[in-house]
Amino acid sequence: MRFHSLPESKRYAEDEGEYAVVLERYNTVLDELFAGMDVYVITPVWTTDPSLPPHQPDAGYWQSLLVRDDPDPEFRTYCHLLASRRPWQHGCINETLRDIADDKVAGILITDILMRRIHHPYDGGADIFLTTPQERDRMRDRHAIWLSSHPSGL
Repeated sequence: MRFHSLPESKRYAEDEGEYAVVLERYNTVLDELFAGMDVYVITPVWTTDPSLPPHQPDAGYWQSLLVRDDPDPEFRTYCHLLASRRPWQHGCINETLRDIADDKVAGILITDILMRRIHHPYDGGADIFLTTPQERDRMRDRHAIWLSSHPSGL
């Protein structure tokens, strides 16, 4: 399911009032998904080198994936996944969410530790992956005004 961050599917916030709306929408859904739970915040780091690049100490290394294999090593692409575990609290990743909303970082995933529910925020909204169609429908109904008005739902 895809929710938009701002009314009328506006993609980028232009002032602090709009940033407040973006963060409130992200955090409202995150609270519904993960209140009282620990979450993983998974951050991708893209390189052309198979070696793990330097990373923040609170983000533990999870795994590296060869995304694009090429006979020429200069054209290989790796995605190194870093995961930090933390108790979910409303607003605990607001700085990261704001960077996502500004398209400064991308590809972040927030998930429960069993990886059954996934929140993938991006500039303009968030994709939500839930465990059952019934859970999806309940969340969709609670936040129907945040859904896309496009026929495809995107």
